[in-house]
Amino acid sequence: MAQASAPASTKRRTEPRWWWEPVFTVVSFTAFVVYSLWEVFAHNRGRYANYVSPYFSPDVAGWLHVYWLPALWVAWVPLLFRATCYYYRREYYRAFFQDPVACSIAERPRRYAGETRPPLAWNYLHRFFLYLSIVVVAFLWADAVAAFDFRGRFGMGLGSLVLLVNAVLLSLYTFSCHAFRHWVGGSLDCFTCRGRPRLRYTLWRRVSDLNRRHGLFAWISMFWVWGADLYVRLLIQGTIHDPRWF
Repeated sequence: MAQASAPASTKRRTEPRWWWEPVFTVVSFTAFVVYSLWEVFAHNRGRYANYVSPYFSPDVAGWLHVYWLPALWVAWVPLLFRATCYYYRREYYRAFFQDPVACSIAERPRRYAGETRPPLAWNYLHRFFLYLSIVVVAFLWADAVAAFDFRGRFGMGLGSLVLLVNAVLLSLYTFSCHAFRHWVGGSLDCFTCRGRPRLRYTLWRRVSDLNRRHGLFAWISMFWVWGADLYVRLLIQGTIHDPRWF
C-alpha cells in the first residue's frame, strides 16, 4: 500500500533547513541590486587605465555623447536579463513571493495568476534581453583582451585576470541560458528534417550540458561581476594598488 504524504502542517518539521535557500536568495539578490543601483547612479567613471568596469561596457553613453549616468545606458541590459532569467525567476518567486517557498513546503492560499499579467508577464521579454546580452558579452571579451595591453606592450595585472575570468563566467551564464538552448535547437521538432541537422543537434547537446549547471553559473557570475566592478572602483579611488607582471 502506498504511504500517504505528510500533511502540510508537518512538512516544515520534515524539512528543517527549508528556509536557507530563500534567505540566501533574498540577501544576495537584494544586495546585488542595491549595489548595482549605487554604482549606476553614484558614479560617472568606470575606467582605470586599460581596465573597464563591466557596468560601463560598452560605452553607449560615449557613442551618443551623453555624459549623464553613463552606466545606466548599458547596465539595464544585464540586470533585466538576470531579472527575467528562468532560473532566477524560480529563485525569487520562492524567496520573495513564497510561491512556493520550497518544493516540500505548502503554499499560502491565494488566487494564482502566474505570469499572465504585468508586471510578471514582462518576463517573456527574456529572449530579447538574451540577444542584447550576447552583444554585451562580446564587448566584455574585447575589454578582457585590452586588459592585457599596457601602452602597446603585452602585460598582465591582477585586473587583467579579474576581467578575463569575468568574461568567461558571463559567457558560461549567457550561453547556458534556457532561451539560448531553445534558440539553437529547442525550436525544432526534428533534427534530421531540414538545414544542418548534425550541427544543430551538436550545439543543442553542448548547450544542454551547460544548462545543467546554469544555476551555478548564475550565482558565480553575479558575484564575480560584483567583485570585478568593485575592484575597478577601488583602483579608481586609489584605495588599492594593482599588482602587475610584465
